[in-house]
Amino acid sequence: MKKLFTFLLLLSFCFAFSQINPNDTIRVENLPKDSIPAAKPLSEAQVVEDIDQQNAPAKVTKLSPAKAGLYSAVLPGLGQFYNKKYWKIPIVWGAVGTGIGVALWNDKQYKRYRNAFVAELNGLPHEFSDVNGVDKTVLGNAQDRSKRQRDYAIGISALIYILNIVDAVVDAHLYEGRHDPDLAITPTIINDQFTNSYAKAGLSLNFRF
Repeated sequence: MKKLFTFLLLLSFCFAFSQINPNDTIRVENLPKDSIPAAKPLSEAQVVEDIDQQNAPAKVTKLSPAKAGLYSAVLPGLGQFYNKKYWKIPIVWGAVGTGIGVALWNDKQYKRYRNAFVAELNGLPHEFSDVNGVDKTVLGNAQDRSKRQRDYAIGISALIYILNIVDAVVDAHLYEGRHDPDLAITPTIINDQFTNSYAKAGLSLNFRF
C-alpha cells in the first residue's frame, strides 16, 4: 500500500511537470506597446537654432531714396506714392498746379499789356484805346507788374518742385526708422515731480538693442 501511494505521487509530479511549456515564457517584445511615441531629445545645434529664430529681428522694409527722388523729378507726387504717403499727393499737385496756373495767367496779362504798349508807342489802336487815362506809362507799368508776378510764380513753382523731390528723398530715408520695431516714438504722459500729477504730455523715444 505504501509503495502504491509513492508511485501515484511520483506519477502526479511527472504529469504536472509535463504541462509546462518552455515556449510559454513572457517575452518583452510581445507586450503591448504605448501608442504615443516618446519625444526625441533635441540636439544642441537644434536648440541653438530655435533660440536664434526666436531672437531674430523682424525684417524691415527698405525704400530707395534715389528712386523716390527720381520719381518725384519725373512727376511731382510720384515719389510720395512710392513712399506710401498718399495724402501728400493732392497737396503736391495742388501747390505745383496753383503756381503754374498763376504763372500762365500773368504771362497772358503781360502779353496783352506788352502788345498794347508797343501799339501805343507806334500810335496804333489797341484793346485799351477806348479806356480813359490809359497811356504808354500806364501800359508800361502794367506790363512790368504782370511780368514780375509771372516770374515770382515761376520761381515759387520751381521751389515747390524742388521741395517735392527733397520731401520724397527724406521720407524714403526715414521710412525704415518709422517701421523699425526696435525704434519707436510714442506719446506719453509726463509725471510732474513738484505737484505729483500727470498734467504734462510729451513724446517718448524707445530704442531696443
